[in-house]
This record gives sequence, C-alpha cells and structure tokens, in this order.
Amino acid sequence: MKIVIPVDENNTDTGVCISFGRTPYFLIYDTDTKQSDFLDNSAAASQGGAGIKAAQSLVDSQAAVLLTPRCGENAAEVLKAADIKMYKTIAGTVKDNIDAFLSGKLTLLDETHPGFHNHEGK
Repeated sequence: MKIVIPVDENNTDTGVCISFGRTPYFLIYDTDTKQSDFLDNSAAASQGGAGIKAAQSLVDSQAAVLLTPRCGENAAEVLKAADIKMYKTIAGTVKDNIDAFLSGKLTLLDETHPGFHNHEGK
C-alpha cells in the first residue's frame, strides 16, 4: 500500500507541510517494501487549481492513503473518486505520522475547506 504525505523537504526527517496543493514535495511510502520516494509537486506553482492538480498526481501514483493536516474540497473530491482515504496528521515528523497511521491512531479527515484559490492560506 502506498501512503502519501505532503512534505516541506525531500528527506525523511522533514515535517508535514500544512498546504496540500502547494506542498513542494510528496513523500510516497510503500508499506510493502518500506521504501520512501519523493514526488515533486508540479502543481505548487500553478496559478489556480493546485489542489486538483496535486490530487490527480496522487491518483496517478496509485496512492491508497493520504496523510495531511487539511485538504480543499475540490481536491478531496478527486481523491474520493479514486478511493484514496484521507487521514488527519498529528504534530510531529513524517515518520511519527506513518507510525501513527500504521498503529491505527490517526482519524479520518472528513472536513474540507473551500480552498484558497490564488492565495496562500497560512
């Protein structure tokens, strides 16, 4: 199973990025091989629709699970259509969040926001 997390840097010691659509990278963790790969988020520089474009790249990567602090409603619709489950991250590192997910300690992310449409939401 592939778990995807938006991250600030392309290393495994990084933290979870607060912005799904505008994250610089996605960490893709394969639970079968225990391998971590990084995907550049080409949607980060988009004028608009970054969340939708980022969500489509996760669909293309064959992700099964997304761990994220929040997600816009348009991106969430793309992910739901592809049956990618979304879980809310906790404070801590990427590894902390993967371990929490594998231990069943993360909750489903069922609240989305309207999106930030052409501006950063921080």
